[in-house]
Amino acid sequence: MHLIIGLGNPGTKYKKTRHNAGFLVIENLAMRVDCNQPLLKKCNALIAKTDIGGTDVLLAQPQTFMNESGKAVQALAHYYKINPKNILIIYDDIDLPLGKIRIREKGSAGGHKGLQSIIDYLNTNEFSRIKIGIGPQPENIPSEKYVLQNFKRNEWKIMQEDMIPKTIEAIECFLKNGIDKTMCEYNC
Repeated sequence: MHLIIGLGNPGTKYKKTRHNAGFLVIENLAMRVDCNQPLLKKCNALIAKTDIGGTDVLLAQPQTFMNESGKAVQALAHYYKINPKNILIIYDDIDLPLGKIRIREKGSAGGHKGLQSIIDYLNTNEFSRIKIGIGPQPENIPSEKYVLQNFKRNEWKIMQEDMIPKTIEAIECFLKNGIDKTMCEYNC
């Protein structure tokens, strides 16, 4: 089984914020694969089990707020006995321009507190991740304020028409072909 986690903050207040890019992908992926079951709350996360291309997948949205995402990820990985190599984290990246995604097999948190929490709780950085570009951040707005702002209308359109579909395709490629091929195909 693979665990695919979209990072974000719970609650309608944050639904269309830049920091919730991961949540948006999970919601759209669940609709795409016709995941008809309701999201269940388990291990501090909303989860849904599904099948994507013949692979058993657990979709999750931590309900711990961004900076404590590791609590939910660790609990899910432990409960479902999922190896970190079978975990894929989807999250926003302020240093990546809007319209771009980057896929990595492992690495540091790069200043992202939600990702750092996951690294700390799993005690490893060896899990795959897809970064969704939400930048560039304007110089006059602190990053912690910028990420909690709603997408502007033109940014929302890019997310809906380009970023989310592209990220979902990358997830499907990851499940079918593995991380190396996915990085080669989408990191251009």
